[in-house]
Amino acid sequence: MKEDSANQTSAPIVTERYAAYVGLDVHKDTIAVAVALPGRDEPLYRGEIAHEPKKVSRWLDRLSAEFEGALLQFCYEAGPCGYGLYRRLVAAGHDCQVVAPSLIPKKAGERVKTDRRDALKLARLLRAGELTPVWVPDAEQEAMRDLTRARDDMKGQERKARQQLNGFLLRHGHHWPTGKTRWTATHFNWMASIRFEQPWLQVVLQEYIDAVKAASRRVADLTAQLMQALPNWSLAPVVDALVALRGIDTLAAIVLLAELGDLSRFESPTQLMASPGRVPSEHRRGRRRRHGAIPPTGHAHARRMLVECAWSYRFPARQTMHLKRKAKAAPEQAKAIAWRAQKRLCGRYRTLTQAGKNVKRVCVAIARELAGFIWDIVRQEMPRLGAGNGMVAR
Repeated sequence: MKEDSANQTSAPIVTERYAAYVGLDVHKDTIAVAVALPGRDEPLYRGEIAHEPKKVSRWLDRLSAEFEGALLQFCYEAGPCGYGLYRRLVAAGHDCQVVAPSLIPKKAGERVKTDRRDALKLARLLRAGELTPVWVPDAEQEAMRDLTRARDDMKGQERKARQQLNGFLLRHGHHWPTGKTRWTATHFNWMASIRFEQPWLQVVLQEYIDAVKAASRRVADLTAQLMQALPNWSLAPVVDALVALRGIDTLAAIVLLAELGDLSRFESPTQLMASPGRVPSEHRRGRRRRHGAIPPTGHAHARRMLVECAWSYRFPARQTMHLKRKAKAAPEQAKAIAWRAQKRLCGRYRTLTQAGKNVKRVCVAIARELAGFIWDIVRQEMPRLGAGNGMVAR
């Protein structure tokens, strides 16, 4: 867990470091276990254990006693069960990798998939050093990530409730005049004044209105919780620096950092661009080179937020009073990088659109370059909070 993933592919594997390599196929109820020993060809399947804290602890004690307290290395796939098992194994003094499922090598034509086979495969690939670990957030980082995702879920419920209310009114011949702002006090008063001949339709309208207001309150409450948690967050200084960028406000900076963590762990801006899935696929043969579509991989929340922020660069570069006010707490070096980003990205947007490119694809290209400027601000202004983790991001 302490080794850099890039070094795992270039440096020779030191099999003597670990007494055994343990592959775990983790589910909510059970964990399938396979153990690969150094120098042996095939790993051994050890059966299943219940995925309960007490039983996992007893099994871990027995396994440690079997290998006389020597250092063991574990691995399991990133999934819905989270990182609780990882933290339990690390706290017991062993190494553990949470690996990216999409990057696990797979043989062509392999069709049979069982818990036993998955555990044996993980143990074998772990011993060979062919697995790609993901970056595991600490408890504070994971809590902030859950808070931002909860707000995003509530925002989705709010959008759905508003769509249902608008659809109901439109079906019955009522629609808010085009050009006027929706979801204001005037808009709600107009909806409350609508009368139907059937009394039960009046009940339906009121229920839809109440659903929209309740969803909006939940979004507002979670936004307030985010702002209250921000001053005590270890990455709060990074948020202040990123706000200097055009298109990134406090909420957007919190979402990006909650999803991606300490960005200084990326060795280059290209790594950060690839993490949210913003780098196009590439096919090269001889002198021929062709770029394909953007793969839908990486952090979906960070990817969406980057694209939303990138739309701000469709306007000409300028230093407005709004940008100066929101960047007041940012370091001077971050402000300088933000101004360079404006000149670069606004000009890039104008050049690509004038060349006839699709504006949505142009915005994706701007989002990819914006990630590079974000990386530059973190590298210049903020300390390496997670140096030594050595994990690649996912």
